[in-house]
Amino acid sequence: MKIGIVSQWYPPEPAYIPADLATGLVARGHRVRVLTGYPTYPAGKLYPGYRQRRHDTATIEGVTVRRVPLYPSHDRSGTRRAANYLSFAASSAAAALSYLGAADVVYVYLTPATAFAAPALLRLVRGIPVVIHVQDIWPESVTSSGMLPGGAAGRLAGSVLHAAMRQTYRMASAIAVIAPSMRDLVVARGAAASRVRVVLNWADESLFRPVGVDPAARARLGHRDRCTIMYAGAMGPFQNIGDSIRAASAARDDVDLVLAGSGIGESDARTLTASLGADNVRFLGRLPVDEMAALYAAADYQLVTLKDLPIFRGTIPSKLPAALSCGSPVLVSVPGDSAALVEGSGAGLACPPENWQALAARFRQAAALSPSARAEMGRNALDTYRARMSRRAGLDQLEDMLVGVAR
Repeated sequence: MKIGIVSQWYPPEPAYIPADLATGLVARGHRVRVLTGYPTYPAGKLYPGYRQRRHDTATIEGVTVRRVPLYPSHDRSGTRRAANYLSFAASSAAAALSYLGAADVVYVYLTPATAFAAPALLRLVRGIPVVIHVQDIWPESVTSSGMLPGGAAGRLAGSVLHAAMRQTYRMASAIAVIAPSMRDLVVARGAAASRVRVVLNWADESLFRPVGVDPAARARLGHRDRCTIMYAGAMGPFQNIGDSIRAASAARDDVDLVLAGSGIGESDARTLTASLGADNVRFLGRLPVDEMAALYAAADYQLVTLKDLPIFRGTIPSKLPAALSCGSPVLVSVPGDSAALVEGSGAGLACPPENWQALAARFRQAAALSPSARAEMGRNALDTYRARMSRRAGLDQLEDMLVGVAR
């Protein structure tokens, strides 16, 4: 079968879901073409070795990849971010008919939602069925980030985006969503329930996998032979790092908190740590991603936190499958489905988001658990990942959806 994949992001950017799908489908005998942009994410700058031009096609691991120009930006400016999204929508749509016009079916990695422009054109002009894989909910992802203007202009833009998303859900032949609550929301906004399936995102399994405990990794964490909780990832406006630091400060007699990563919230996090005198909180900065599995194994728990916003109740942050795929017990302070998944599987402990006192209590509870109880949580984590969230499980479901709508 001839399958087109549309994704604004693709390796060497950290976009392993569409890349894993492309190479996995090729391995299963399909012919795959990818339509993507030039690599600029996450820094918003063109990667070294690339020069934007209208035609750039290469074959990578059996996948034909065509890149189209876009405006590079990933900063706080709503105008520049909009230019980034809309420029890819325009350039991918311009290339779609000639490049993907013979496809039997098209898959869309739907973030941002403007990536649907090219598949919509293929659907309307050529009647090609489209499977969308919804990664975040629009327009809330835009409105919650402050990208839209305030006042009447912002309300009008929000209304336009709501209408566009309802049309997107109606046009899609099938819809994959990454969490159960997201399925309910998409159906409430106009998608036929029979066309919506939950397909949990997997981890980058070339990087995240179970490994043994390495003394060098323990030293890198500054492990002091006491319960060590690790947060790995972005420190931005949504991650609620401040409450994690407050909780660790309150539980300083029981745990160490290690923060690996960076972002626009790091400076405030360091200031808060100093003001609290939290000497059990350590910052490692941004580390090479190929070191993370060893660091996960060296820590006792992985921490996953988000603010209590409606957009996060129907999503599962990528840090969770990464931790579970390594067999790491997890502590989650996230709204919605993530907490239910963790507690229901016995892979860790959960508490309500934006409640640092409850999180501090979970830190103390985690520290008090026996090594055997922690080991059982780790086994549950890995079993849950392999059964419900692995690359193979995701590929099986997405291939079934693609073949189904093509027929």
